[in-house]
Amino acid sequence: MNDPGLDDPIENSANKVEGEIEGPEEPEDVQKEEEQAFLDPSRWWFASTAFPLLAGTFGPMATAFNICALIEHWRVDIPPGLGANESHGIDVPDPAWLLAINGLSLAFAIVANFALLLNMARRLAFSIAQPITIIGWYLASILLIGDLTAIIHIVKVPGERRALTQAFYYAIFACALYFIIASLMVYTVYGAWKGHYSKEFKLSMSQRTLMLQTISFMIYMVGGAGVYAKIEGWMFLDALYFTNYTLLTVGIGDYAPSTHLGRGLLFPYAIGGIIILGLVIGSIRTLVLERGKKKIGSRILEKQRRAHLEKMMKNKAHHLTPIESKQQAREMGMSEQQRREEEFQVMRKIQDKASANQKWQALLISGSAWLFLWFIGALIFYFAEYEQGWSYFGSLYFSYTTLLTIGYGDYKPFSNSGKAFFVFWSLLAVPTLTILISNMGDTVIKGIRDLTLWLGEVTVLPGEEGVRRRLKQILGRATPKKVLRKGTGSKGRSDGLRGDKKEVDAEQAPQRNGAGSTFMGDAEAEGVEKEELTEAGEARLRGDRLGEDIHEYHYLLAQEVRNVIKHISESPPRKYTYKEWAWFLKLMGEDESNPESHRRAPVKVTNAHNKDPDIGGEIAGKGEDEPMKEWSWLGNRSPLMGETEEAEWVLERLTATLERELKKQHEAREKDGGQPGDAGRAHNVMRTNSGGSSDTLGEERKASVNEKTGRTDSSE
Repeated sequence: MNDPGLDDPIENSANKVEGEIEGPEEPEDVQKEEEQAFLDPSRWWFASTAFPLLAGTFGPMATAFNICALIEHWRVDIPPGLGANESHGIDVPDPAWLLAINGLSLAFAIVANFALLLNMARRLAFSIAQPITIIGWYLASILLIGDLTAIIHIVKVPGERRALTQAFYYAIFACALYFIIASLMVYTVYGAWKGHYSKEFKLSMSQRTLMLQTISFMIYMVGGAGVYAKIEGWMFLDALYFTNYTLLTVGIGDYAPSTHLGRGLLFPYAIGGIIILGLVIGSIRTLVLERGKKKIGSRILEKQRRAHLEKMMKNKAHHLTPIESKQQAREMGMSEQQRREEEFQVMRKIQDKASANQKWQALLISGSAWLFLWFIGALIFYFAEYEQGWSYFGSLYFSYTTLLTIGYGDYKPFSNSGKAFFVFWSLLAVPTLTILISNMGDTVIKGIRDLTLWLGEVTVLPGEEGVRRRLKQILGRATPKKVLRKGTGSKGRSDGLRGDKKEVDAEQAPQRNGAGSTFMGDAEAEGVEKEELTEAGEARLRGDRLGEDIHEYHYLLAQEVRNVIKHISESPPRKYTYKEWAWFLKLMGEDESNPESHRRAPVKVTNAHNKDPDIGGEIAGKGEDEPMKEWSWLGNRSPLMGETEEAEWVLERLTATLERELKKQHEAREKDGGQPGDAGRAHNVMRTNSGGSSDTLGEERKASVNEKTGRTDSSE
């Protein structure tokens, strides 16, 4: 089944519901969570989030297989005669003790599933739910192992041809899944006991929705099998085999409805199942894998940063240390701002390398998983269908056409083991192919698309730039670039924010980031912008220059909030230039040319469990009396580290700065009895945000405000 393309609608709806139900998280919690994304090894993210999701997803599947193992008998007698096989078998009743043990196993599994779901819904404590879940699944697995072992010993009867049914093989799959997911949850409990994460599942609403979608799909498929078994007179497990390849759109064709009722029912049943399957696959890809990529990507970025810093220190790179004096600047041949820009460019190179590594690593993992399912699946079909005389190449052919949901129908599994394995295997293989295609879109398919466009430009569809200039651009990209020490400075408003860019409707910009922090809306920012511009004009008419400055500063903050809101929904995510970052940081009170808040980047960062946070976000939004933490573009406190996109990071800090400044202004007016703008207090506020400079924004402030008011320097 192809990718249904539901990623954005699912994610947006899930985030909206999640924010309404759970509410915004505290900034400190968000910051600590971001920190652990790269300070902790990736295995602890798997243990705290991925493993519980796998357990919640495969637990219902194992229970459905357990039900299949209980519904039908485990043995059949094959009648004598030429051409008779397992499909013509006559049921042999199972012993009562086998049914009792099988039913007890199912009961333990259901209790374990409910305990896990209640724990994830925060209705049952971790310390109570996890022992119930783990012990329940282990007991279910052990009981099924006992049944399986016993039935194998009594299946062979001298003088009779007997075979095992599909129910027996479904019991094997259920037993294996119970044992695997119980073991995963043991590792999850171990990580919580060691203190690597809290003893509480912090799964988002969208992640919990994935488990509910999986349960719904299994109920839909098993329930449909029961209906079709009744309508068409099929065995229940044969009907399950039919509903499986129907909902996965494989369409092998060995089972098809022959009654008018069965064919008529197929119209709503098939489309409903395909929609549910599309939701499941979209959730797996977007809500699990994409978020998992961010977590793993943070860890890869940290490793790349550490390796690059170690290499630079071995080469005795002298531009890692802040320049604190003019003499030191003359010796190094650069200013502090130029050195910071060089740090920034090095960090960009590290980001690009880490991003490329992550994409190819994801492609390698998903490709290996798909190849494994293809070749191993073909091997099992080869042995399962030996009576049909399948060759291994024929099994490869059947597995390949099934994985691609082509389903010619020239090869069909007839054995009980083949049919049961087909249901289990296809439920894993088809979503795996979708994930592989998604990862290929970021690497291989993107390269093919770029090559196609380039061939079109140099042949039948030349672009506006011309062939010669296009070739120079391609050669320039292929040539290794060196980080230049010549800085461009940050004087003047960055043209990048007003130049060529993708414009996105502000109404489409999310009002919450992934962590739940609320942003100031476009309408609110516009109202503040107009109000502050008006008050700046009134202060100028009164001759209150400092009051005018503070209102112009508020105006600039509101203006940039509106600009950055437009960047939130851009795809690919917005990446700002150094000039743009220097401008934003200056608005937040951080001067790139001032070394007081700069430091040499640390190579290794100590895991900070239960300690003071030490990651990006500390450089802005601090209170007036709180010291600003020292940071480096190449350090772990850099805003380029972590999972948050740059536009979200900037928007959150600009909004916090504007709200803090407006609050100070409101408090100052209340203290002065509601009189407008005390100049001394305005001067102090400007000093607080500038690190001591009385004219915080200098020419940048004047140029941007004059552009709106039409005022010139001569009119001052």
